[in-house]
Amino acid sequence: MATRLYLSNDTSARAAGADQLAEAWSLDPEIQMTRTSSRGALFLEPLVERDGPNGRLLWPLATPDDLARIKAGLGGIEISEVPFLTRQQRAVFAQFGMAEPLSLGNYRATHGWRGIERAAGLSPEGIIAEMKVSGLRGRGGAAFPVWQKWDIARRTHAECKYVVANADEGDAGTYCDRMIMEGEPFRLIAGMLICAKAIGADRGYIYCRWEYPAAAATMQAAIDACERRGLLALDGKPFQLEVFRGAGSYVCGEETALLSSLEGGRGMVKVRPPYPAVAGLYGKPTIVSNVLTFATVTEIFSRGAAWHASLGTARSKGTVALQLSGRIKQPGLVEIPFGASLREVIEQFGGGMADGAQLKAVQVGGPLGSLFPASQLDIKLCYDEFHEAGAVLGHGGIVVFDHETDMVELARHYMTFTADESCGKCAPCRIGSMRGRELLERIDNGQGTAADLALIADLGDTMKATSLCAHGARGPYPVLTAIEHFGDEFQQRLQAKSGHI
Repeated sequence: MATRLYLSNDTSARAAGADQLAEAWSLDPEIQMTRTSSRGALFLEPLVERDGPNGRLLWPLATPDDLARIKAGLGGIEISEVPFLTRQQRAVFAQFGMAEPLSLGNYRATHGWRGIERAAGLSPEGIIAEMKVSGLRGRGGAAFPVWQKWDIARRTHAECKYVVANADEGDAGTYCDRMIMEGEPFRLIAGMLICAKAIGADRGYIYCRWEYPAAAATMQAAIDACERRGLLALDGKPFQLEVFRGAGSYVCGEETALLSSLEGGRGMVKVRPPYPAVAGLYGKPTIVSNVLTFATVTEIFSRGAAWHASLGTARSKGTVALQLSGRIKQPGLVEIPFGASLREVIEQFGGGMADGAQLKAVQVGGPLGSLFPASQLDIKLCYDEFHEAGAVLGHGGIVVFDHETDMVELARHYMTFTADESCGKCAPCRIGSMRGRELLERIDNGQGTAADLALIADLGDTMKATSLCAHGARGPYPVLTAIEHFGDEFQQRLQAKSGHI
């Protein structure tokens, strides 16, 4: 009898050597290999699993030479022995590691289609009422109440409306959207279908970043599978869904720039209002949300709005998907209710700092996110506390920097990124980021003055107040927080020029 093994087909697992394992073991007639989604414990990849008497047994960091002991069932550990997984409270990612990405049968067997079946029995008003009770806020940067966007689009009359999944996951250190598309693509499709019924849309797009070829291919295969089974329909009306690949622009993560790109134009931000829910793609009402938001919608209608509202904090309902990376022992995906502290997440899930490393700073929310020193890690991971701190939770990316990080160089890097990725639409971002980069390059080279630091602060305030979108408005934050918390390093560069040290 063949031994069934489970091995992730996720990009992170393949990068760690999963494909080499599958190829090495493919000629063994006693092995039946099933490729699955990833459990998100990236520090354990490649992770091989097989069924055991009490559930799955895991073999972390497997090599081709481990096949004999895996077949014999020797050395495997139970999931209960992996605190990284057992301490989580997963909802959207509950089936990850077990889901077979392109198997509709597997998805149905795990009740994945239950949410859309329930939504099918509700009116558009009923769907939006459920969303309001759930308290779901967009899982991107703005965290706007999802039900309000849907209701605006529903009430706006138009001959056609659109649903767009923003899969342009460009923040460094984020990968949960990619994991969903590669691991449970039907979950995204179901969430988009629920939204389409709520607002009366008959067409949708998945705007996938160019750097995600595997995710784009998996999504297209999932769409084809749904079309063959007649599942892309709303009340008997066909719903056309298409994967559109971006061209690599970071600013296309902003919804109006994304829609401009989708229309075939240059990805540039548009002045709002009108907002996309009123006049979006081709001037028609359009709901744009990221992949995680739509995936959460699917779970809300599967488990109920009250269940979602029972999790998290007063104004940050549900769970948050955190993606840990940097100088920690255990990088990977963590899903827990909102409200834990940043310190708890790094210590309990990240496993603390890598050997020999000392924590210096943590950036949350991507390359435009604020930097937190070790003294400020007790901040709660929820929208309100981050807003009060002038920070953004964003898409949940958490990058940990150690004591060897040069904060002046890091600040210069971030402002260079802002300048390089600016769409050029507004002067504060286009020109301000260039001037900021020049000032930081001068300081980094030991040629700066105290007046340059003052000018950076003034420039940052101007960009925050007058930029057209979050790219320019948030661009100064990593620089300004680096100066605020690690000002001595910047001063040393200035002193180096004057010969005081």
